[in-house]
Amino acid sequence: MPIDSKGSPLDPIQLTRELVAIESTTYHEGAVGDFLADFLARRGWQVEKTPVAQPLESGHLGERWNVYAGPAAPELVFSTHMDTVPPYIPFAEDDETMYGRGVSDAKGIIAAQVAAAEALRAEGYSVGLLFVSGEERDSAGARAANEQSKGSRFLINGEPTDNRLALASKGALRAVLTAKGVMGHSAYPELGESAVHKLVVALERILALKLPEVEDVGPSTLNIGQIHGGRAPNVIADHAEAQILIRLVGDSAATRAAIEQCAAGLAEVAFTLEIPFVRLRALEGFPTMVAKFTTDIPQLSNWGEPLLLGPGSIHVAHTPHERLAKRELLEAVRLYVEVAKRLLT
Repeated sequence: MPIDSKGSPLDPIQLTRELVAIESTTYHEGAVGDFLADFLARRGWQVEKTPVAQPLESGHLGERWNVYAGPAAPELVFSTHMDTVPPYIPFAEDDETMYGRGVSDAKGIIAAQVAAAEALRAEGYSVGLLFVSGEERDSAGARAANEQSKGSRFLINGEPTDNRLALASKGALRAVLTAKGVMGHSAYPELGESAVHKLVVALERILALKLPEVEDVGPSTLNIGQIHGGRAPNVIADHAEAQILIRLVGDSAATRAAIEQCAAGLAEVAFTLEIPFVRLRALEGFPTMVAKFTTDIPQLSNWGEPLLLGPGSIHVAHTPHERLAKRELLEAVRLYVEVAKRLLT
């Protein structure tokens, strides 16, 4: 078990308990950032706490942070995010498993990375820790951190990969479709123009698209996540909006063009977020996977060659059933240490 500069053992399971007890849904990361900064400073780390701006859409004025702990020029940095998706779910546990919002995505990962970094530091390796805000929404913390990189050679990013190194991570393309119509009485449809009807046709065309596919990664996938519009059931809708998210493989240009063509004459398209598809490094002897989700890695390009590894299953992240086996958390500490040593020796 890792020991701090004062001889106090670090228990990653206990640290996970303490982290999950702090609610930190996106835009509300201030308290967990304060906790981690104080916790790491007490254990002898040099800590920097950097503000991350709140976007207007958050409706929240509270402070939030990125937290960096380590030397001024580390060779390797462990990183993951402090924010979680809503709703908050309190911590619970039994003999074998921990439950609650963030146990796997990504507060258990934070605990495993701290434990691994302390073990490596005790052996003389030059490692750091970077914990960021905003990953679950727009990677605001990662983008801010990329402007203050430490010149590290390697970045080990943490997301739930079932303790397997990721060979690739899909990108993301978010689009907003907005249709406009003419309001009228629903008994006389000829006197109006329904924005909802136009939007439905555009979405039907988009759902029928054959999206790009890469042989060793799989296809791009599409989700219509939100639809809003209209005034009442008996009123012809004068506005309608949908938000869609495509998990990208490869370049986005063809997908963008296809979506715009589907919506032509029916709705306006605004692409509000793009995170590129990335291929990642594997190491001989370590099990691998392909991450169908998006990470902060593309936004942390100045922090060194990236790898992606973490305990927990993405299949239960973002669900009411989020959980993490204690043995898997402890195994992650061992794997993080082994991967770091392989890279640095």
